[in-house]
Amino acid sequence: MNEQTLDREGSIMFAKRYLEDILSFFGLNTDVRAGADDEVIELAVPSTYLNGFLIGQHGQTLRSLQFMVSQTLRQKNAELYRINIDIADYKRNSNEKLAVRAEAWAKEVLVSGEDKHLSPMSAADRRVVHGALTDYSELSSDSEGEGRDRHIVIKKIN
Repeated sequence: MNEQTLDREGSIMFAKRYLEDILSFFGLNTDVRAGADDEVIELAVPSTYLNGFLIGQHGQTLRSLQFMVSQTLRQKNAELYRINIDIADYKRNSNEKLAVRAEAWAKEVLVSGEDKHLSPMSAADRRVVHGALTDYSELSSDSEGEGRDRHIVIKKIN
């Protein structure tokens, strides 16, 4: 049986240093803010001249950075290994926009009474939508499908 080599605090500090080391490889010496909720390490990179490069097209580079840090923590048997990296509040702003869209979808379903099948989206985006719809007691939101086809269906409760 593997013993954990990184406790909760060690996991957070390792993730922070590891991301800072990756960023320094690109010539960016910055202080990454680090913290954690119950299960996810939150890393925040301040706005810099490399925002676009680090975020990538539709956040692809950002997701790759998260994957790299997460996989390294898993290899070290870290207590926490789920990672959320936000660069220049890109994710926070995207999540706020998605929550506004989710509210519009909810109102659409309330008015029409018809189920709304959303386009496939990532697990993180689905969590944002489900969270935005929690105040709508007359609606349900369920994730359906498998893998890349997983999407949300918003339904009016009869």
